[in-house]
Amino acid sequence: MTDTQSLHEQMLNLGKRAQATTNQVANLTLNQRNQILTNIAQTLVKQSDAILAANQLDLDQYGSTLSGPMVKRLTLTKAILAEIADSLYSLVQLADPLAGPYENWTNQAGLKINVVTVPLGVVAMIYEARPNVTVDAASLAIKSGNAVILRGGKEAIHTNRYLVQLMRQILSDLGYNPDIIQLVTDTSHASVDELLHLRSYIDVLIPRGSAAFINHVVTNATVPVIETGAGNTHIFVDESADFDQALSIIENAKTQKPAVCNAAEKLLIHQNIADEFLPLVIERLQTQDQVELRGDVASCELAPNQLTAATAADWDTEYNDLIMGVKIVDDIQEAINWINQHTTHHSETILTEEADHAQLFMREIDAAVVYQNASSRFTDGFQFGFGAEIGISTQKLHARGPMGLKALTTVKYEIFGQGQIRP
Repeated sequence: MTDTQSLHEQMLNLGKRAQATTNQVANLTLNQRNQILTNIAQTLVKQSDAILAANQLDLDQYGSTLSGPMVKRLTLTKAILAEIADSLYSLVQLADPLAGPYENWTNQAGLKINVVTVPLGVVAMIYEARPNVTVDAASLAIKSGNAVILRGGKEAIHTNRYLVQLMRQILSDLGYNPDIIQLVTDTSHASVDELLHLRSYIDVLIPRGSAAFINHVVTNATVPVIETGAGNTHIFVDESADFDQALSIIENAKTQKPAVCNAAEKLLIHQNIADEFLPLVIERLQTQDQVELRGDVASCELAPNQLTAATAADWDTEYNDLIMGVKIVDDIQEAINWINQHTTHHSETILTEEADHAQLFMREIDAAVVYQNASSRFTDGFQFGFGAEIGISTQKLHARGPMGLKALTTVKYEIFGQGQIRP
């Protein structure tokens, strides 16, 4: 048997085992599902030293190969583990996504029709070096009655192995099949490609990563995919914007956590305020926060010594780093047209005091989340009140925006008759 055949068989078995658990997890009561999540939350705190030791192995092995923001995403601390545990407790408090009220009616033939909410079945997650996603995805899957297959990045493999081991042990201790949660331990590209074609066993695949990676998954998968994550996120500063407020929002959106998909990557400035506002941006972002600014011709002419010239590729690049593109635009319509040309349909922001400009922007921008006078960093399932999120959908079918429990369910029609036949 070749290595490829061995991996193929391994992935098939993973899918089969996950599918075999779907009836059990779908039929767990709300209290049983919440007990699993509570036990996971408690274990994260109790086992924090061992989890951090596993995380340190990943940092020792891969930390030097990653950018500063990516290292920050990979790094766990006791405080971060406590935050993850708190998110699980919040998830426990949320209503049962599988409960009613259900729609029901009787049709003209006298058939009673019920529309009930049911889990998707087997959810597969492919993601990068973010160990918190391992817990978030597993917990959301369980709360919504789904089995989950996790395939994290190689940079977090030690952490992910240990986290999944803990969660599987919790399932076993409670008398449930541990295969409700499974981890793909092969971190090669081949394992991703195998997952993309497990259509007989996986009901939906959710990729989280770079635009190029997500495009690869969407283009090549035969499994249904929810497109997520890539965030070439823009902020447009209208001529009526409050400067102090705008600077705070821009700084937060760019620098608070630059390696995430809801961080701002591009800044558009109305030409009527560019002379005054651009120097303030340079002072705040470049001098204080060490953000590299890459500008168009107009912005570079205004600040030739502070900005470097942007290339054509810059306008479509998600940096995930302390880098930001800057462009001067003539008016709001040019800003809208530019954003719609370069958006990844994630989160887009206008900073304005003009209500009609805000409404125009809201109406015409093609993105899952559109903001007026707020940081795009709020595009997050926890911030939206979903308890946690399994991803941020940038597509339009089934789910869009931050995806919580509801996005991991579908419907089933139950029909009750008394012998009717169709004439």
